[in-house]
Amino acid sequence: MKFLSFRFEDKLLYGVKVKREEAAWNIVRIHKELIPNEDVPATLLEGIQNGMELQETVRKCIRAAEESSQVSRFKVSFTDLIWEAPVPRTPKNVICIGKNYRDHVLEVGSDKDLPEDLVVFTKASTSITGDNSLIPSYEELTDSLDYEGELAVVIGKKGKNIPKQQAFDYVFGYTIINDVTARDLQARHKQFYLGKSLDQTCPMGPYLVSKDEIPAPEQLSIVTKINDEIRQDGNTKDMIFPIEDIISTLSKGMTLEPGDVIATGTPAGVGKGFTPPKYLKRGDQVKVSIQGIGTLTNEIGE
Repeated sequence: MKFLSFRFEDKLLYGVKVKREEAAWNIVRIHKELIPNEDVPATLLEGIQNGMELQETVRKCIRAAEESSQVSRFKVSFTDLIWEAPVPRTPKNVICIGKNYRDHVLEVGSDKDLPEDLVVFTKASTSITGDNSLIPSYEELTDSLDYEGELAVVIGKKGKNIPKQQAFDYVFGYTIINDVTARDLQARHKQFYLGKSLDQTCPMGPYLVSKDEIPAPEQLSIVTKINDEIRQDGNTKDMIFPIEDIISTLSKGMTLEPGDVIATGTPAGVGKGFTPPKYLKRGDQVKVSIQGIGTLTNEIGE
């Protein structure tokens, strides 16, 4: 299933993409009008937190809508909704893995920068925004705003000290993140947090795709385009630390919770890696596409 969170009629809602249509099933409306006596989560995050049975609950809602006399009433056209990040506010900061693609490490450094262990940092949850939203240019703060297209893992079950061989049991699904970064702030403050956490610099979406639809998450193409120019053209098979290692290592001593989002790193082709650098500027359009998920599109605003 391709889940999404969105705003419609001034309400935060969620649903799944209607097959072969540019529309979403309005799960909240279906629940309220067709199956009011059953417990259905009010938000996608609540659904994830309630357990892995969310998909069956949603299937039941869709069946009820399809059997109703007003099917169109329970759909929302993409032209009528405002996209939100699938998880608009994560339980903890967005967890990010740095230097997880060899070619990316080399484009901004050298062999000596290749990690022996996970490089972990976070982005503030207040940096999260959705598909089609404007990313502020922050021209008053930075002259080196950069992009990083990444596969993100969304946790679906609470876990701690998770063995590698059980890691995927704790995954709900996958989405796309653009880890927008102010490189000069990152360097000036000697750590990543401020340069990574400006408001609206963590676009996420457009969908959260359930893991059953992506059986091989470490064989996915990642393409980032700036104004239709391909800048990043990578594949998740090139991760230094694969997903099961990431989940297992993070969970050693730290509890992972349903709704936690883990960005798994970016391939080569970031703006900083060019000579001269190709940083983002006002009016640029950024598209990050990942096989099986879709395309996350944002523009740099004022």
